[in-house]
Amino acid sequence: MAQAETTWTLQTRRRTWREYALLVLKGMLMGSADVVPGVSGGTMAFILGIYEELVLSIRAAARPPFWRALLRGRLREALEAVNAPFLIAVGSGIGLAVLSLARILEWLLENKPVYVWSFFFGLVLASVVTVSSRVRRWTPTLGVLLVAGALFAYWLVGAVPLQTPNDWWFLILSGALAICAMILPGISGAFILVLLGKYQYVLSAVNNRDIVTIGLVGLGAAIGIVSFAQILGWLFKRYHDATVAVLIGLMVGSLRKIWPWKETVEYITGSHGEIIPTVQRNIVPPLTVNGGVNGEVVVAVVLALLGFGAVVFIERYLAGEETSTRTDA
Repeated sequence: MAQAETTWTLQTRRRTWREYALLVLKGMLMGSADVVPGVSGGTMAFILGIYEELVLSIRAAARPPFWRALLRGRLREALEAVNAPFLIAVGSGIGLAVLSLARILEWLLENKPVYVWSFFFGLVLASVVTVSSRVRRWTPTLGVLLVAGALFAYWLVGAVPLQTPNDWWFLILSGALAICAMILPGISGAFILVLLGKYQYVLSAVNNRDIVTIGLVGLGAAIGIVSFAQILGWLFKRYHDATVAVLIGLMVGSLRKIWPWKETVEYITGSHGEIIPTVQRNIVPPLTVNGGVNGEVVVAVVLALLGFGAVVFIERYLAGEETSTRTDA
């Protein structure tokens, strides 16, 4: 059954500097998640309470009010139509996180992968719990949609990465596909780059300030996100609960990818001689080592609990901060 047409309508408003600073922080949290393959910035946006405004603001860039104002030279009106201050604040936070954390996360994923995945496993697991409360009333149909989303994500994250070209057109295509996944809770844009064989290539471009590669991927991202936002905004407007159920399923299925302990079954050698796993199997780690407690498991469990707790904190405090500020105003 279609949802009421009054839902999911972009309502722009003036914010205080404190609110914009908070948006930058939320953007940084999104960017931090986006850098890691298997973790979605869309999930972070959902639990931060800015997902609806983000999608609708992006969607507005392809709507008539924006283009009418732009073609008539009314720049201020055009910027208001796409909620530009909000997008700039969130986008700045995402950019700061990507530029500042890319090198650190690259090192951590190479040297301490179990700890990184443990933290994000707890984060995504908690996100499933918190986001499920956004559904107004659960029904058997919504349950089926959740399972379908979970099965699709479970299959997708188990797919084998491809050997692909580094040509300009494929970099644009990679950016478009990755950004579509990036705004979907449960599907990581970074992981789509892994499947396309472009994650390490793009991460290296960011670390080395390769402007050409970054520009081509960015162009594809701009095209993809505006196009995809039209579809996503329509789905939320017409079928809100069904769409949320599918997105929760995607998050559940994505847990397969971010299980911390894996055994590499097959791998390929990259263009620079690096070993790239193509088929991995999730395993249960030994609880004891040399007659004592496995310290790695203990640290991993603590990090998973910290990730879970971080989501609860964000849900209860950061996501509600803007609401309380708005009420005070």
